[in-house]
Amino acid sequence: MTKRLFSFLPMLLLVVISSCESNKKEKITYFGGKIINPKSNSVVLYSMDKVIDTFYLNKQNKFLGKLKNANEGLYYFFHGDENQYIYLEPEDSLMLRLNTWDFDESLVFAGEGAERNNILIDCFLENEKDKKAFYNYNKLDPKNFKKKVDYLTKQKLKTYDNYLEHHTEETEGFKQFLKVALTFPVYEQIEKYPIIYAKYSDSGDFPELDKSFFDYRNSIQINKDSLMYYPPYFQYIRTYLYNKTYALGHPSVKSNYSAKFTLDLLKVIDKNIKSEVSKNVFLKQTVISHFYNKSSCNINEKPFNKFFELSTNEEDKNQIQKIVNDSKAVKKNNTLPDFNVINYSNTEIPISKIIKNKNVLLFFWSPEYYTENYITSRIKYLSKKYPKVSFIQIKIDGTKNDNIKKNTLSNQFYINNKSDANLFLTSKMPRCILVNKQGKVTNGYASFSSFNINPYLKALSEN
Repeated sequence: MTKRLFSFLPMLLLVVISSCESNKKEKITYFGGKIINPKSNSVVLYSMDKVIDTFYLNKQNKFLGKLKNANEGLYYFFHGDENQYIYLEPEDSLMLRLNTWDFDESLVFAGEGAERNNILIDCFLENEKDKKAFYNYNKLDPKNFKKKVDYLTKQKLKTYDNYLEHHTEETEGFKQFLKVALTFPVYEQIEKYPIIYAKYSDSGDFPELDKSFFDYRNSIQINKDSLMYYPPYFQYIRTYLYNKTYALGHPSVKSNYSAKFTLDLLKVIDKNIKSEVSKNVFLKQTVISHFYNKSSCNINEKPFNKFFELSTNEEDKNQIQKIVNDSKAVKKNNTLPDFNVINYSNTEIPISKIIKNKNVLLFFWSPEYYTENYITSRIKYLSKKYPKVSFIQIKIDGTKNDNIKKNTLSNQFYINNKSDANLFLTSKMPRCILVNKQGKVTNGYASFSSFNINPYLKALSEN
C-alpha cells in the first residue's frame, strides 16, 4: 500500500510549543488540520455515539483541537455530511489535510499518529476497490470463490505483518484494530457469498458449501462494544447474523423479510451477541430496518413484541413503540388528516390545499437520518421515473431558513411543534405518506429509500 506523507510545519510547530506549556500532569492530544473547499465551518469529533468536541475553521480553513487525557481508541470526525475514522492515542498530534471534492481519496495525515491513520485510510480505499471485484467473485462456484478470498486474506495479513515489522512500538489495541480493518471486510464478503449467490442463481437456492468454508469464524471475536461504530466491524457482524438466520432453513429473500425471518433473526441476535449494549443496537436496527424495507403501513406486531421482550434499552423501546403508534395513526384508504405546513415565505398553509387533486408523496424528513444531497438525488430520480406524482418534502422541526437549495422551493415545506402532523410523527423518524387525487391514503408509512416503494408509486401514478 502507498505511504502518503506531507508537511504541516506551522501547525506542528504550534503543537510542539503548546505541548511545552501544558500541564505536565495532563496528557494532551492534538487533532487538527486543513480543509480545502470546506462544506461547513467546523469539524465535529465523535467517540462511539458521543460528541467529543466541535472545532471551528479559521480564515485559512484550518482548525486545531486540544483533548485532555483522551482515551486510546477509535474516533470519527464529521465535516459537512461526510465522515471518516481515526485512531487516537494519548499525546498524539494528528494533523489532517483533505479536499471535500474528493473527500476520502484526498485525506492524508501528518504528525504523531499519522502512520497508523494513513494505513487505515489506505485500508478503507483498498476495501472500496475490493468491493467492486466481488461483484464478479460472487458469481463463481464455492470452490473458486474460496480460492479468491483465501488469496485476498493472505495479502491482507501480509500487509499487517509488514506494517508491524516496521512499527514495533504499536499498542496491542491498535494491532487488534488494524487486523479488523484489514480482514473483516473480506470476512463480510464470505458471509455475504451464499446470500448473493442465491440471488444470481436461476433456482434461487443457496450453494452447497464445504464444512471448512467458514473456518475463519474460529479465530475472531464478535462482542467488542468499542468497535460497534466502526463500519467494517458492524457490517460483518450484521451479515454474520443474517447468514446464521438463513441457515435455520429460510429461503432466499428477494424483497421483503417475512415476519418469521425477522423473529428468528432477533432470536439469533439474542443468542450470539453477549454484550448487552451491542445486542440492543442490533435488535433495534433489525426491527426498524425490516419495517422500513417493507415500506408499508401494514404492520405485523409479532417482531415488535419480540423486540420489546429482548431489548433492555428503555429509550429504544420507547422510540419503537412510537413508530408502531405512528403507523396506526394514518390509515390506508382513509382521507389524510389535515394539518398545517409552512412554506419558505413563512406562510402557513393547510396540506389539503397543497395536495388537492394531485397524486402526491409526502416525505417527512430530518437531517438526522437523511443528507440533503441524498434527498436531492433521490427526488430527481423518482420525479423522472414517476412524473405524474408530486414529491412534497416536509422538514420535521424545520425553520424558515433551512430549505434544500438544489430542490424546487414550491415543493418544500416545514412543520413546527404546533402542527397536527406531530400527532403521527411522535417518533421523529422519517416517513412517506402516499395520497391519491381523491385525497385517500394509499400507503401510510412508506420508506423514501426502499426499493419496495416503487410498486406503490407506480400504482399511484396510474390512478
